[in-house]
Amino acid sequence: MLQPSLFARVSLTVSELTQYLRQLFEADEILRDVWVQGEISNLARPSSGHVYFTLKDASSALRCVIWKSAALRMRVGLDNGLAVEAHGYISLYERDGTYQLYIDGLRPSGEGRLLQEFLRLKARLEEEGLFAPERKRPIPAQPRLIGIVTSSTGAALQDMLNTLRRRYPLAEVVLAPSAVQGDDAPLEVVAALNALNRRVHPDVILLARGGGSLEDLWAFNDERVVRAIVSSPAPVITGVGHETDFTLADFAADLRAPTPTGAAVLATPDKADLRASLVSLAGRLDSAFQAVCEDRQARLDELKRRWLRASPLWQIQNGRQRLDDLSTRARLSLAHRLQLQHAHVAGLSSRLLALNPVAVLERGFAVVSRLDGSLVRSASLVRSGDDIQVQVADGKFTAEVT
Repeated sequence: MLQPSLFARVSLTVSELTQYLRQLFEADEILRDVWVQGEISNLARPSSGHVYFTLKDASSALRCVIWKSAALRMRVGLDNGLAVEAHGYISLYERDGTYQLYIDGLRPSGEGRLLQEFLRLKARLEEEGLFAPERKRPIPAQPRLIGIVTSSTGAALQDMLNTLRRRYPLAEVVLAPSAVQGDDAPLEVVAALNALNRRVHPDVILLARGGGSLEDLWAFNDERVVRAIVSSPAPVITGVGHETDFTLADFAADLRAPTPTGAAVLATPDKADLRASLVSLAGRLDSAFQAVCEDRQARLDELKRRWLRASPLWQIQNGRQRLDDLSTRARLSLAHRLQLQHAHVAGLSSRLLALNPVAVLERGFAVVSRLDGSLVRSASLVRSGDDIQVQVADGKFTAEVT
């Protein structure tokens, strides 16, 4: 920064003076962080992407600049005649020697006051526990009756109805029309919520409206609306504004959706998912039924077998078969025993034949005896001239010992 000299200078160039003034502007604490209220005029949007306009009131005007990078972040739609509050810093445009407001934030006029009121009321209601998570009620998975609180002429209603009809046409929908903007809106919203709970008893209530500025959505920051949501017997889903908009009604609701269409989505199942679930359940039911039938058939077959075994006819048939088996076994056993006896008799016969004297004689032997019948077992028992009798296999004859 240029510093004042102890000795007066003859003169400054325009550039030096301009630079000095710019440094003074940029060093001032107030001018480096300032909010300015006014009405937009002479709005210009060149191809560079920067935005230029004049901010004016009844008696003065201030040139303003929004660089492209800041303009891309602006949520407020700019137009001539719009009353706004602009935030930024004051500096000097050296080429023209004019001071300008370089804006980095913008909001509709009055929004700052509303924001402070919003934060104050939010803190008080939060301290009361109205926004506590444990107070939230569950949303029914398949609601039969859905209540809607919104404007009967707004696009939000048609968006919700189309979504509900597409996703879950089984649900019945009841509309409690209400203003969603203006001084009368809070009381109408409260009356609509109370009417639905008192007369219709819905399973869930959708409280919704389209997007807008903080002032447009202010009815949903009303304390009466917040308390009506908390005291509602039916759970409430809010879909107020756009995804970036938050109201006190959203904090009090049992579930917050980013948009009215999103509220309809969160309140209902998708019929395609339900159809797939039904197909899966039908398959499981069929498998379980087949398993039960097979088990019952097996048990029936076992009982039938037990009944047959216990019947007199089965006992007779089984006895007959056992008798046949025993007869066969007895016959085979007897035959076997006969074979053994035959073999034994044959053995004895062979032994008897081997001991039969006749058989011995047939092999060439003879029996010698005296005429008196006594056997001659030794040659010393006879003398020469004795008569003897010789028996051979086919007869007897006498002989004389010589």
